[in-house]
Amino acid sequence: MAEGQETLEKSPLSSLEKSVEDEERRALLIPDFSDLPSIPRSAVESNFVRYYAVDFLKPAHDQYIYRHANGLCVIGLAPSHAALNEVGGVQSVDFNVGKSNRSELKVTGKRKRNAQHLQPDSALCYVCADGTYYTVRCCVKGSLLEVNDRLIKNPELLNLAADREGYIAIIMPKPTDWLKVKDSFLSYEDYTKLRHQVSGSSASNVC
Repeated sequence: MAEGQETLEKSPLSSLEKSVEDEERRALLIPDFSDLPSIPRSAVESNFVRYYAVDFLKPAHDQYIYRHANGLCVIGLAPSHAALNEVGGVQSVDFNVGKSNRSELKVTGKRKRNAQHLQPDSALCYVCADGTYYTVRCCVKGSLLEVNDRLIKNPELLNLAADREGYIAIIMPKPTDWLKVKDSFLSYEDYTKLRHQVSGSSASNVC
C-alpha cells in the first residue's frame, strides 16, 4: 500500500515534468514567429562572412571574397563587376592564364599536395563578355585548392548565380596573411552603400 501511495504521489510530479519538457522542446523546434526575419537567410549569409575587393587593380573589377569559419575563401565576381554588366553578360571562361592552366589543378590529401601558392594579383582565369576579356584575380595570398571548371562548359552560371554556383575558385590563406589583407576589403554593408546602384561599365579590350 505504501508503495502504491508513493507511485500516486510521484505521478502528478512526473506529469508536470513531462509538460515542462514538452514546452521546452516546442520552444526549440517552433520559434516565435515574431523573431523570424521577413526573408530567410541564404546559405551564403549563414555560412560565410562576405567581403568585397572593389576596383581591384582596375576600375569596375569588383570581386567578392566569402570567408568560411574554417578559413577557406571563395572567390568570385561581385554583382557590380564590369563583365557581368556587359551586353549579354559573360560568354566564356578560360582558366589557361599562360604559365598555368588552373583547370588542370589536382589537389590531393590532407596536406593539399599540388596546391598552387598564389599572390593577391595572381590571375585565376579570364572571362569574356561582349568581346572584352577581363582578368579575375586571386585577391588574397594563399593556396589554390579548387577552381570551378564547370564554368568552362557553362559560363552562364556566372550570369545566373555568380555568388553561388558561379564562383571562380577556393583559396586557403594562412591566418597571418588573411589578417594583413582583411582590412583592405569592404564589408557587405559598405559594399552595398558604395555600389547601391549597379550599372554597366565600359572597359578597354585588354584588361
